[in-house]
Amino acid sequence: MPDENPAPAPDGPHNWGRWGPGDQLGALNLLTPPTVLRALGAAREGRVVSLAQPIEGATASGRPARVPHLAGRPLPQHYMAVDGGDQAAGAPPLPGDRRVADDALVLSPHGTSTHMDALCHMWAGERLYNGPPAGRVGSRGAARLGIEHAAAQGVLARGVLFDAARHRGADRLGPGEGIGAADLEGMPGAALLRPGDAAVVRTGWPLAWEEDPRMYQGAQPGLDGSAVRWLAARDVALVVCDNAAVQALGADGGPVDAPEDDAHLVLLWRHGVPLVEMARLEELGSALSGTGRADFLLAVVPLPVGGGTASPVNPLAVL
Repeated sequence: MPDENPAPAPDGPHNWGRWGPGDQLGALNLLTPPTVLRALGAAREGRVVSLAQPIEGATASGRPARVPHLAGRPLPQHYMAVDGGDQAAGAPPLPGDRRVADDALVLSPHGTSTHMDALCHMWAGERLYNGPPAGRVGSRGAARLGIEHAAAQGVLARGVLFDAARHRGADRLGPGEGIGAADLEGMPGAALLRPGDAAVVRTGWPLAWEEDPRMYQGAQPGLDGSAVRWLAARDVALVVCDNAAVQALGADGGPVDAPEDDAHLVLLWRHGVPLVEMARLEELGSALSGTGRADFLLAVVPLPVGGGTASPVNPLAVL
């Protein structure tokens, strides 16, 4: 049900009220049956490519963190709730002398894994996307706009790749390097992008981790304000990027753009466009390079975490 006394919509372009006062899907409403059927046609070869970083770096295992993550974020903890050693120590065998092992996983999605941001993740002032009070997000989770709504919908969309690194003749972009609307316009995906598509932007930034983890945790390349407004104006259903925040970041880890150009405020808060961050797009970029193709079928399904501000995801590109 919609909230009583809904707030006035923000000034400038936005999607507040577009899908009704009780909307909790935002731009995922664009994934209508005809749009999904059109997306299925973007799969031509049947080859499947995962766009996710592995979940590693478990503090409980004593193994060094080998996967990109942001400084100061709690690393995933993965350990065995039941393992072979437990059973060898005297645990009774299961019927038929069977053996079993169980996992336990503690994970903070933001900054440590490939994840989808829910519409409740960031806002301006005292109102969430579409007007619910920001107080609806509390220590017990979000009563509105949680990630479980995106999970129920899921994403089957046509993905359109914008390989910004290859566009500039580089393996990866440099720290703090911005991608503007003019850059997007100059890439093959610009002519393909339609309402309900997912824009997938490759900066190559995960490669910086392999060079020097300290460099990865500083300034990062990403979209600038003109680029996020360009994508919002084209009615994308989802934006996927391989950096930590979609937008470019400064050395202090904060956005380099003014608040009105902030990717989360423009896309999540104003337009209800979910974001997938920290993807790994190297294999996808290599697979499409030189083929003349920029589109594919994209499948993304978050976990139905009630009231969650995000969920780890394993996006699949079907070429």
